[in-house]
Amino acid sequence: MESPLSDLKVLDLSRLLPGPYATLVLAALGAGVDKVEDPAGGEFLRNLPPLVDGRSVLFEVLNRGKRSLTLDLKTPAGNRAFRRLVRGYDLLVEGFRPGVMERLGLSYGALRDENPRLIYCSLSGYGQTGPDRLKVGHDLNYLARAGVLGYGGSPEGPPAMPGVQIADIGSALSAVIGLLSALHQRNRTGRGCHLDIALNEAALAFLYPQLAARLAAGSAGRPLARGRDLLNGGIANYGVYRTADGRYLSVGALEPKFFVELCTRLGKPELAETADGSAEREEQIRRELSASFAGKSLSEWVAHFADSECCVEPVYEGDEVLSDPQLRARDLLQQAPASGVGQAQLRLPFALTQFLKDPAPGLGEHSAEILAEAGFPQDEIRKLV
Repeated sequence: MESPLSDLKVLDLSRLLPGPYATLVLAALGAGVDKVEDPAGGEFLRNLPPLVDGRSVLFEVLNRGKRSLTLDLKTPAGNRAFRRLVRGYDLLVEGFRPGVMERLGLSYGALRDENPRLIYCSLSGYGQTGPDRLKVGHDLNYLARAGVLGYGGSPEGPPAMPGVQIADIGSALSAVIGLLSALHQRNRTGRGCHLDIALNEAALAFLYPQLAARLAAGSAGRPLARGRDLLNGGIANYGVYRTADGRYLSVGALEPKFFVELCTRLGKPELAETADGSAEREEQIRRELSASFAGKSLSEWVAHFADSECCVEPVYEGDEVLSDPQLRARDLLQQAPASGVGQAQLRLPFALTQFLKDPAPGLGEHSAEILAEAGFPQDEIRKLV
């Protein structure tokens, strides 16, 4: 089956995680993604450990299936070449601080003159406008400002630091949604547009149900509370419990029928019968559940709940998720091509995506090829590369 985006060409000027993950999704959907890098060393991620055979594993997994073109956009020749190059592309993704592309003369307004159909996506920490548009930050900062960080953890303890980059991946997926929507609009109007994606706002989207409910309640409601609300620790039947061997179980018995089944399986049906939603009773039930789960090992509990409908699952750690038979049955893991870094790769969790067979490109590996495709004469290509 032909890949759904096989007719699209993408210029990727982004770095680190958000932009490269967005263009990785596009590449896995079949788009041709050409990564534009500075000739003086290329993207920072190329040298970030862990390294295998001298190559960054993180750069490899985020840039599979892409090509690399080196251009010095600060020089007149490189800048002019980029403006010519952009005429043949559908999408552009950049992740510089606001104002950088304008100073280079490569803003959306400038490139729109070269290609009115161009869809131009800017990813930045706080967006292209507003008083904080130029502030620096990373994922943890955006989660903090969005209220996401402060919402997780125990009521008396500090916020729980996430183990993954929520704002980075959230903004990447927001960018993909925006780009695909803009393509649909372009099919009707023939015109491109500028997408302004803020990582801080992408993080805020993960609190959408809670904040929307808070706004709707107005003066009759109460502020969000760490560890005290429905799905962040406030109820005993939705949480994490320690087992006898120091491992953990996730319990998501949210609906009454699942909670009744859970309590019955534990030999304590009265816990479900006497739950009244009060904070005091929830704490009592939590203590009872903690004592029960502490009586057996993780593997014993997994076997105990194997044929039940209690919404109980083990908390995987280390490499355990890579051996999950469910993921393997759905073909989310595959041997990587011999030419790449690493032994296996993950398919992205979208039905139409494909495993990317080509490894991440060497710095400038495809410069001459990309410029030739764009119609540059050989003497000019030699000067540029």
